Amino acid sequence: MGRIIRVAGPVVVADGMKGSEMYEVVKVGEEGLIGEIIGLYGDTATIQVYEETSGIKPGEPVERTGAPLSVMLGPGIISQIYDGIQRPLPEIKELTGDFIKRGATAPPLNPNKKWHFVPRAKVGDYVRGGDILGTVQETLIVEHRIMVPPEKEGKIEWIAEEGDYTIEEPIAKIDSAEIKMYQRWPVRRQRPFKSKLDPVELLVTGQRVLDTFFPIAKGGTAAIPGGFGTGKTVTQHQLAKWSDADIVVYVGCGERGNEMTEVLEDFPKLKDPRTGEPLMNRTVLIANTSNMPVAAREASIYTGITIAEYFRDMGYHVALMADSTSRWAEALREISGRLEEMPGEEGYPAYLASRLAEFYERAGYVEVAGSEKKYGSVTVVGAVSPPGGDFSEPVTQNTLRIVKVFWALDAELAHKRHFPSINWLRSYSLYLNSVSSWWSKNVAKDWYELRREAMGILQREAELQEIVQLVGPDALPAKEQALLETARSLREDFLQQNAFHDVDTYCPADKQYLMLKLILKFHSLITRAVESGVPMDKIRKLSVKEDLAYMGRIPNETYKEEFAKIEEKIESEIDRLIREVK
Repeated sequence: MGRIIRVAGPVVVADGMKGSEMYEVVKVGEEGLIGEIIGLYGDTATIQVYEETSGIKPGEPVERTGAPLSVMLGPGIISQIYDGIQRPLPEIKELTGDFIKRGATAPPLNPNKKWHFVPRAKVGDYVRGGDILGTVQETLIVEHRIMVPPEKEGKIEWIAEEGDYTIEEPIAKIDSAEIKMYQRWPVRRQRPFKSKLDPVELLVTGQRVLDTFFPIAKGGTAAIPGGFGTGKTVTQHQLAKWSDADIVVYVGCGERGNEMTEVLEDFPKLKDPRTGEPLMNRTVLIANTSNMPVAAREASIYTGITIAEYFRDMGYHVALMADSTSRWAEALREISGRLEEMPGEEGYPAYLASRLAEFYERAGYVEVAGSEKKYGSVTVVGAVSPPGGDFSEPVTQNTLRIVKVFWALDAELAHKRHFPSINWLRSYSLYLNSVSSWWSKNVAKDWYELRREAMGILQREAELQEIVQLVGPDALPAKEQALLETARSLREDFLQQNAFHDVDTYCPADKQYLMLKLILKFHSLITRAVESGVPMDKIRKLSVKEDLAYMGRIPNETYKEEFAKIEEKIESEIDRLIREVK
């Protein structure tokens, strides 16, 4: 047993730690606070403590556990709310009240709850890591597949019959080793898989600006950088609520407590659009707010990605929201400073870029381990909070080198109440070509051409804005004025979306395509009209413009019929204008 010799905030130095290993978990002080060894020098160990360290003094004991920081993976994870080191917050609240006491612990999974186990393998089967032994219906939406732990392999000597068991009861025996319903996995180590594949399937988010203009593929990586108040958290909430992932892992890493409270209050009330069940039935929340210990913030990201990989190994598509990686980087900076390491740019540690890459590299669309051929994915969306909205700062810049989708939030758009405030001229997606086959197969073959035409109109509008500011829109040729009218419709009727409207909050991919097609049809017809001599004043007064403005609010059950009526109205109104001129 070691003894504390120095305390500097969350960093504790202890001697008498001979034989310890890097990233080993230890219990610090009389209260047994959880810590992790992050540096070794002779008999001396440097420990980051995941709880408040005030009152701890030199001379107090440090006890080794012999194991790295690990998460417990098994039935009971879904709909749970954990802190950064997988302590279940509802259970700890029952033990200690609203304020978590130091040293308070509770098992991550309920050891007494019985789960109905249905075997899928039989005695004599030769199984490998990742093979499914049986299933447990964890929630009405999620079937929890009990897998052989990654390092295990061999013949099944015994398997439990269908029935109710706790996670501590053995459910199989493989080469004399007992297998239980849960497994432990070190959070800093990636879980194994057979092979990584190209992400080609669209992650449908129901947000028009994302799915149509800057799509992300399942197994992809995206960053949402933006200054204070630009809508990072609401955008991530929308992704968590409506994306067509099977499982959602939401990590509130260093965010304000009121934002996390909103998630905790909203999610249990929300209905999953695919199943009608509460959204919490396929969600895991990790809450590590800004008033919680800094070191645990650093661990929360790894806890989240390990849980996501576990469900990916079952063959599920998982979406991980990390809100925000900037707060995680700040935790790295604080601990690095206390370790007296040589600082890099803006005081961040020199290894910031490699840590970020290490995290995002754990995303991917993979063929999972096991004898059966099955596929799963982890999609990672990280919010970045650059101080003052400065995208040139180190966390944003290092993130952009790694991720393939960049959703740039714009303070100016947010001030104009344009939400989602994603700047269509600064954002990009490197998955456009990859997901175009998904759009062709599931929606329409001309999606890519329509998107390109719409982007061309928006880019041309940006070029014309300088002239408009100098001489006014009326000085432009009629054709260019028609283009500005279409660009306004694209911005206000298509790219804007009301997250708090019952219908507009979620827009199916088919509906997005038809909305874009209608706006571009309106563009081609008004261009033809001005070429025929119709004045722009008359086009601006068309009543069909109001119908275009309300397209997003048309119920998702009836939009096809309504859109057909709008299309007829566009054609008839513009034909009438052309006839009047002739």
